[in-house]
Formats: sequence, structure tokens, C-alpha cells
Amino acid sequence: MGARTKARKRAVDVLYEADQRSSDPLVTLKERLAQSDPPVPEYAVTLVEGVVSRRTRIDELLETYAQDWTLDRFPAVDLAVLRVGVYELLWCDDVPDAVAVSEAVELAASLSTDDSPAFVNGLLGRLLQLKPALGA
Repeated sequence: MGARTKARKRAVDVLYEADQRSSDPLVTLKERLAQSDPPVPEYAVTLVEGVVSRRTRIDELLETYAQDWTLDRFPAVDLAVLRVGVYELLWCDDVPDAVAVSEAVELAASLSTDDSPAFVNGLLGRLLQLKPALGA
């Protein structure tokens, strides 16, 4: 598993944990950095901080383009994966679009339900199509 793939998984872990504890993801991140077990890669920190800074816009996009789904209906793991995927897709210029989508789909496949990879792929694929018009 590549370094960035591991970092993405760690970022999803932190976002998911914060969601389950109803805590601030940055507080959870700080706690995980202090424990350093398992270590939190620098890219995971970048992802968590990026998702937090853009969360309102990310969630707005997810709710708008997840047809007939509200965020509270998303499985919690899928929501964390999608937030990381949308952040990478729209705001990480050094990550190719196809990589952002495929990495999110792989995370959904390994961490969530059997239906999650198709859901994640479809939603991120739609955002990819609309990327030029989204003005992110």
C-alpha cells in the first residue's frame, strides 16, 4: 500500500472517529498526533485540515448531487470517504482526478458495505463531470 493510500485511510479514520464521537475533527486529529499509534502521516493531516476547512461546501455538493439522499442517510464511513474524495478531487491539484476517485472507491470497498464502492464512484464521477462548473 502506498504512502498516500495509507494517509487517506488514516484521514478517513480520524474523520469517522470524530463523527462517531460528535467531536471536532481537528481535536481528534490533535489527539491522534499526540498518541502517534498508529502514526498520522503528514498527508493525512493535510486531508483532515482541508476537509474541515471546506466542509460546508463539500457537504453542500454531496447533498446536491446525491440524488434523493441527505447526509444523515449516508453510512458514516461512506461520508468520511466521500469528504476526503471530494476534497482531493476539487482542491488537491497535485492529485489526478482519476486517482482521487479510484482511491475513494477502494477505501469504500475495503471499509464499508458492498454497495458503497458503486455509490462513491457514481457520486464522485458526477462531481468530476461537473468540476469545471462547480467553481471550487
